Amino acid sequence: MAQFCRSTVAGWRAEPMRVLRAGLCIALLGICSRDVSGATPARVFIAGDSTASTYGPERAPRTGWGQVLQTFLDPAAYEVRNHAQSGRSSRSFIEQGWLDGIDAELRAGDVLLIQFGHNDEKIEDSARYTEPREAFARWLLRYVTLARERGATPILVTPVARRVFDHGQLLDTHGVYGDAVRALARREKVALIDLQARSMDWLRALGDAASKPFYMHVPAQQQADDTHFQRHGAVAVACFVVDEWKRLDPHLAPHVVRDTDCGARATARADRDAQRAPSAIEHERDIAIEQPGPHGGAGITTAHPFFRDSGLPFALRKRVLHAGAGIGLHQHDKDEVYYIVSGRGLYILDGALHDVGAGDALLTRPGSTHAIRQVGDEDLVILLAYPHPATRPEAPTAR
Repeated sequence: MAQFCRSTVAGWRAEPMRVLRAGLCIALLGICSRDVSGATPARVFIAGDSTASTYGPERAPRTGWGQVLQTFLDPAAYEVRNHAQSGRSSRSFIEQGWLDGIDAELRAGDVLLIQFGHNDEKIEDSARYTEPREAFARWLLRYVTLARERGATPILVTPVARRVFDHGQLLDTHGVYGDAVRALARREKVALIDLQARSMDWLRALGDAASKPFYMHVPAQQQADDTHFQRHGAVAVACFVVDEWKRLDPHLAPHVVRDTDCGARATARADRDAQRAPSAIEHERDIAIEQPGPHGGAGITTAHPFFRDSGLPFALRKRVLHAGAGIGLHQHDKDEVYYIVSGRGLYILDGALHDVGAGDALLTRPGSTHAIRQVGDEDLVILLAYPHPATRPEAPTAR
C-alpha cells in the first residue's frame, strides 16, 4: 500500500486521475507523507551540483539554493542535509563516491531531492558527460532506486536555468536534459519539481538587466557568472523548490515557515501586455502642490497626490505639515488611515487628544471627528489612504 501511494502521488502530473487517488491516500491513510509531528525531524537530502551546493564565507556572495533551503522549513519537522557538490554530474557524483554519504544516512521517511544536468552537458569532459537521451536517465534512476529501497521519497528536479539572453529573449540552455528528467519522472512515476520551467518564467519576468544581480555578477570580484547565484538569487530558487514541493505534498505546508508566493507565471508577459492601464512609478518632486491647511487648518502644507489619474479605487497621498500647520477638525463619512512618517503632532480623535509621532498609524471610521497639527521643530509628514467616493459603502440610513 505504501508503494501504491508513492507511485500515485509521483505520477499526478502525467495522469490526472491519479490526483483523486493521491488525495485519498494522503487524507485517509496518511502514509504518502511522513508524520513529522514527532520529536525526530524528517531529513531532506540534496544530491546535486554547484547551483545547489553550500559555500563558505570566503566564497561570498556565492550561494547555492540548497544552502538556504532550511530557511523555508521548520527545523523541528525537516532537517536539510545538503550533499550537493560543485562540478559534479549525475555520473561523477556517483563515481567519486558522493552518493555513498547519502546511502549511509538515508532512511525511511526521508526525502531525496535530485538535481543534475549542468555538468552532464559538458561533452568535452568524458568524466562528467552523460548522453542525454539514455545515459543521463540511467544515472538518475540510480538515485531514485536508492531512495525507494530505503523507504525514502525521491523527487527529481530539473536543472535550474542559466541566465542567458539573446536580444532580450531567454535561451533554453538545457534543452533535452530537462526533457530527459521529465520523461524519467513520467516513466518511473517519480515526483517532479520542474525547476527549469519555474526559473525560466522568473528570468523572463525579470528581463536581462534586472536579473543580473540575482546571479554572480559581482564587479568587485570581476565576476560575470550566469550560472551561480548571489544569496538573494539562491533564496528565490529555493522558494520555487519549496512551492513546487508543497504542490506535490500538501502535508508539507504547515511546516513551511515563510511564504512561497514567489516568481512569475509563464503568462507574465502576456498578462502585462493585457493590462488596461500600465503599472507606474511617480516621483513626489513632480507632483508637489502647496496648499493651506485642509478643512480649515492653519499654516501651509505640501500635498503629493500619488497616482491621482490612474483610476485606482483609493487615494494615496503624502501631506507635509510645515511649522504650525494643521488639518482642521472635520467629521468623516469614509474610512481613512494616517501613517506618521516623521515629525510629531497633536491629534484629536472624537474629543480625545493624543501625542503622535513616527511609526504611529491612525484609523478614522465614518462618524468620527478628527484633527491634527504639527508641533516641534520638524515637519510632520503623513501618508494618507482612503477610498474614492465611488467605492465607499453606503452610509446607513437614519431611522
